[in-house]
Amino acid sequence: MRFKTPLERGTLIRRYKRFLADVVLADGTETTIHVPNPGAMLGLTGPDLPVWMSRSPDPKRKLPLTLEMIDLPGAGLVGVNTMNPNRIGEAAIAADAIPELIGYPILRREVRYDGNSRIDILLQSDPDALQRPSAWVEIKNVHFNRAPGLAEFPDCKTERAVKHLKALERVVDAGDRAVMLFIVQRMDCTAFTTADDIDKAYGPALRAAASHGVEVLCYSCHLTPEAIRLDRALPWRP
Repeated sequence: MRFKTPLERGTLIRRYKRFLADVVLADGTETTIHVPNPGAMLGLTGPDLPVWMSRSPDPKRKLPLTLEMIDLPGAGLVGVNTMNPNRIGEAAIAADAIPELIGYPILRREVRYDGNSRIDILLQSDPDALQRPSAWVEIKNVHFNRAPGLAEFPDCKTERAVKHLKALERVVDAGDRAVMLFIVQRMDCTAFTTADDIDKAYGPALRAAASHGVEVLCYSCHLTPEAIRLDRALPWRP
């Protein structure tokens, strides 16, 4: 996934009201930017952290700058825009960079399923070719880290994410593939686990879903101010 315009560098002053942050731009100007992340962003909101932001070309937008990455000392670039993992995942699938998801010529986004839910990506076979089960792919952004090399999810309580796992179990019951894909927007992690002390429900729900047949995949990313791409598979530590 390449950014449409060059990212701009700044320095974080504070994040507040979840979706807002004050920063100092390279020219010394202070401004407010959009933070596209509803989570706690633990460890990523300290003052004076270098940040990278994208600028919207829309002159009518109230907050033209969007927070994309934090330059974290000792860790490097960390992606915080929760909208990007879907784009990263789609680009990786198109490039056959996820071996578990190769061989599906049809990719659909935001397909309604399980009542009023929408799946991030639906992969389907060519209707004129030998049929195989469709793959329903739910994608989660991961940027939380406490122990060296260990990525964790979630960084706050998330009933909605538990609901998604139950919906994926019903996909398995219907005979299709259900995939929970965690995309770690960091370069300093070598494994993935759930933060059971932060959300006591999510970890057990993920382990139950895996036992039910939901496939759990986790990949780290390579990040630069120009692009973010999927890098390598990480083992899940249940």
